[in-house]
Amino acid sequence: MRQADRIAAVLLLALAAGYGAVAIRDYAYWDANGPGSGFLPVWLAAALTGLGGLLLVSAVRARDPGPAPVPRGHGAVRLGAVLAATVALVALLPVLGMATGTALFLAVLLRGLERHSWPVTLGVAVGTATVNWAVFTWWLRVPFPTGVLGF
Repeated sequence: MRQADRIAAVLLLALAAGYGAVAIRDYAYWDANGPGSGFLPVWLAAALTGLGGLLLVSAVRARDPGPAPVPRGHGAVRLGAVLAATVALVALLPVLGMATGTALFLAVLLRGLERHSWPVTLGVAVGTATVNWAVFTWWLRVPFPTGVLGF
């Protein structure tokens, strides 16, 4: 596992460096009105660099081999279920829309895999989809895919 952590850390550091370089080169960090379009990407790249560095240091310093990098048995079934639900969400996004798709995706994971109660499942699924919609569609004015229900 530590070898997998080392590889993941190096890939994360490379991704962060490339992302940060593009953000600095192509977007204004600060403009006349305050933070520019490059402000968030630069800080995101810095955070990714820090986290990748921490992961690399901890992987290099670790003495034990750690758990297996790929789950087996029940863990592999759960991983497959999450991947299948994610693929289904992406495939059905044009039909369901982002808000409905997000709520159904979370409901399937919370109820089907985690076995949470219906009130918890519905509260988290509907609440997350609502906040997601409010932040991006209403506040930031980023259009989300709308489904057959109109949202």
